[in-house]
Formats: sequence, structure tokens, C-alpha cells
Amino acid sequence: MSELSPVRPPRHRGIYLLPNLFTTGAMFAGFYAIIASIGGRYTEAAVAVFVAALLDGLDGRVARMTGTQTEFGVQYDSLSDLVSFGLAPSLVMYTWSLSALREFGPLWGKLGWAAAFVYAACAALRLARFNTQVGVADKRYFQGLASPAAAAVCMSFVWSVDKFGLAGSDFCFVTPVIAVVVGLLMVSRFRYFSFKSLPMGKHQLVPFAWMVVAVLLIALLILDTARVLFAGFTIYLLSGPVWTIWGLATHRRARRNAA
Repeated sequence: MSELSPVRPPRHRGIYLLPNLFTTGAMFAGFYAIIASIGGRYTEAAVAVFVAALLDGLDGRVARMTGTQTEFGVQYDSLSDLVSFGLAPSLVMYTWSLSALREFGPLWGKLGWAAAFVYAACAALRLARFNTQVGVADKRYFQGLASPAAAAVCMSFVWSVDKFGLAGSDFCFVTPVIAVVVGLLMVSRFRYFSFKSLPMGKHQLVPFAWMVVAVLLIALLILDTARVLFAGFTIYLLSGPVWTIWGLATHRRARRNAA
């Protein structure tokens, strides 16, 4: 009688629904931003990107809370981020402002779509680099500006200008600079605080002043959401170069004093 081979359990081929629903929602919001910008609804497009950022922040937390983290979810989230924070902002900026450069000649027109492409390509490179450094990077910091924050800077700028009834074509020489600078900061080596070390757990207490600051921030957002978001994310964008350069200067000064 031949020896029977052990029966292998069937391979699990399913995916977890809940976190991937949040990821799909984020990607849909980014896709809707593109459609809205094509229709000339730029405020809706900007708000849709912020909705995508909110959902993108939730999908990872939901996966960790429910123990449903998978490699599929990680890769799907990166593809969603490329649509929502790479392609969507670049196309919104192009349809809103950069396309107006064509009126100044063919070369200026090429500059417009080239600036949009630089932003999108830098977002893709940023996401690819992040995926390869997940296991070794310091979770307290991002190397380079995170793509959701980069998208927030660009879309809050679009939202602020459109809110006051100004045309994107009036800023067609400013928008390429913003698109390229923000794109390059995504692939830079500047360190940005990730906010992952903030006391958010059940047993972690914070000073009472933090609650007062949160209330004031909510009040400011209610008064003028677009400009407050633009100011806040611009400060965050500048914090990376300032923080990194200040840290290097402090380190060199300490080495000189030690010598």
C-alpha cells in the first residue's frame, strides 16, 4: 500500500473588504477630481483630493485596528495614492492654469504640460522609494514631502484662488513654479515630521493646551477653510528644508566644539 501524501489546505485567495473599501473610496475621490477639473469645477476638484487624503489616512488605521494588513493592501494603496495625489493634482493644475500658457506660444505650452508631468513623475518616484524603505525608515519622519501633503499644498492653492473668483490663467506663471518645487520636494532628502509619534493611543495623555489649540484650529477652518489649509500646508512644506538645514548646522557646530 502506497504512502498517502499529506493533504494541503486550500490556499487563501481572498482579500479583506473593509480597508480596501476605504482605499477604493480614496481612488474614486481622486478620479472624481480629474473629472471635475475637466468640467471646470475646480473647487470641487480640490475638495475631492482632500477627501481622498482623509480616506487614505483611514484605510491604514482601519487595517491595523482590525488586523487586516496584507501585501495586497499595501500595493493597492500605493496605486490609489498615485491616482489621487499624483495624477489628479497634476491634471487639475494643468486644466486650471498651466494650459493657459499655450496662449503665449508653443514653447510656453510645452512648459505647462512639462511642469504637470514633473509633479506626477515625482509623486510616482516618491511612492516607489517609500515602498522600498518601509522596513528600514524611521517612522517618526518622512524622507521627502509625502504625496498627500504635496497634493494638499497644490489643491489648497487652487481652492483659495478659485474661491475668490480669480481665474487660474492669471497665475499661469506661478503655477509651474509651485508644481515643480513641490514635486522636487517629494523626491528630496529633507526630513518631514510624520506625526506618527503623536500621543493618539487610549492610555496616552496630552496637556490641556492641546485641546485649546484644536478648538482654535477648527474655528479657523470654519472661518476660511481654503486659506487656512493653504497656510498650514505651506508652513509644513517649508518645515522640511528649515528643519534639515538647522539640524545639519547644529551637528556641525557640535563637532567643531568637540574638536
